[in-house]
Amino acid sequence: MIRHCVFIRFRPEISEEEKATIFDEIVALKSRLPGFMAAHIGGNVSPEVGMDKGHGLGFIVDFTDAAARDAYLEDEEHRKTGAKIVAAAEGGVAGIFVYDLEIAA
Repeated sequence: MIRHCVFIRFRPEISEEEKATIFDEIVALKSRLPGFMAAHIGGNVSPEVGMDKGHGLGFIVDFTDAAARDAYLEDEEHRKTGAKIVAAAEGGVAGIFVYDLEIAA
């Protein structure tokens, strides 16, 4: 399994509605993409103050394998949502942290 983790440092003027729309679009991909197992969305709840480096919101998508993750990355709808994330992030790509973990069965 691949756990695709994306954490975003949103620009201050991005509304909660805009953020919700972005996250809804990520969740909507599940119904169309084989191997997209689950999406988890939320804010940082760690007591380790400041360790999130300002990446206060994010999402994690679980995929059955790397091939399913790769298909998601190439998907046109994902690319459109990804462009919205970059536009909404503080500093564009610099305001996004992506980390994929391979989870052994």
